[in-house]
Amino acid sequence: MKILIVGSGGREHALSWKISQSPVVDILYAAPGNAGIGQVANCVDLEVQNLPELADFAQQQQIDLTVVGPEAPLAAGIVDAFTNRGLNIYGPTAAAAQLEASKSFTNQLLHRHGISDIRFEVFDEPKPAKAYVRRQGAPIVVKADGLAAGKGVKVAATIQEAEAHIDRCLVEGAYGTSGSKVIVEEFLAGQECSIKVFTDGQTVVPMVPSQDYKRIGDGDTGDNTGGMGCYSPVPAVSEETFDYIVNRKIRPTVEAMAEEGSPYVGTLYAGCILTEKGPELLEYNCRFGDPETQVVLPRLDSDLVEILQATVEGRLAEVDVHWRDERCVCVVVASGGYPAKYEKGKAINGLDEADAQDGVVVFHAGTARQDGQFITDGGRVLGVTALGNSFRDARDRAYKAVELIDFDKMYHRTDIALRAVEAEDR
Repeated sequence: MKILIVGSGGREHALSWKISQSPVVDILYAAPGNAGIGQVANCVDLEVQNLPELADFAQQQQIDLTVVGPEAPLAAGIVDAFTNRGLNIYGPTAAAAQLEASKSFTNQLLHRHGISDIRFEVFDEPKPAKAYVRRQGAPIVVKADGLAAGKGVKVAATIQEAEAHIDRCLVEGAYGTSGSKVIVEEFLAGQECSIKVFTDGQTVVPMVPSQDYKRIGDGDTGDNTGGMGCYSPVPAVSEETFDYIVNRKIRPTVEAMAEEGSPYVGTLYAGCILTEKGPELLEYNCRFGDPETQVVLPRLDSDLVEILQATVEGRLAEVDVHWRDERCVCVVVASGGYPAKYEKGKAINGLDEADAQDGVVVFHAGTARQDGQFITDGGRVLGVTALGNSFRDARDRAYKAVELIDFDKMYHRTDIALRAVEAEDR
């Protein structure tokens, strides 16, 4: 088989790493890929948003299956473009990808079908939005409607913070057309978790749960990021909670999408919060998460390509999916200054030594090659991932590997998976 992976981050490296292990794969391509992906795949210089060129490449190379990593090309209709040419591609259509691309679409769908009763209102003018915030009080959540690279959501502790984010979206245009509407939602407190599923539009096969760390600083302080670490499974997610989320939230959403004429095919990612009253759905993403993929795929004990093929072909019910019992921890190593201003081009040392550690794999996110040397080429640079028989074991392995890596102004959190270790030790 010839497979093409679209994307260039740590998620795509994890996908490439897992897919390359399949005995049915003959050639693996990545567009555009990164320096780490280049170790297991042939990187081609094509941008993820250039849908015609990607489809041309897939056609010319007779690609058997394309797997899409990031959300932007999915929302732009890459699946529609490929299927119109008779090309197999894993992911939702543009209509189905609205579950991530439009928060107002999703909230309205969930309420129509009785899947969620979270209070919310949608606004395209700042004055009524602010009036609603003042009536509801704080804390409160303000979200840009569209894709905003994880930066469009503000959990506002005060009315002033909420009003400032409304202005950023609707007055200043900080998120372009993605911020032309805002959703104002009630605030929910609790631990967050993510549960992803494979679905062919009918059958739903859950993946193992994970929990990521969105803030830049230890103790969940500072600015939001794309994710500074992750672990799987999640001690706070009981079997009962897991089943509730899958069967009362995710499965009915898949059924609702099919009923409304936009069947969802691909990976559906449910971002959930564990409140005192029970689990609630916060958002959907229409793809594998990052860095969640880096802790989920190492625990997959089945052939990923077989699952992806069956999903695309509408026969997911025929596939048995098995998971490893081991714990998995990923520590993201970032450039100093991220998520604000940071420098690129720093030489990275110690990668071979870190990768050689037992149970460890180093996924590249923002790296490049220069004169035979790996260098930094992004804010989140690496995802140092480790499997272990316990959270303490996996965490110790991951951080031992992190200590072997070095580059100028390197930064990472020191508390990834600590709460999981403490929960397991109780």
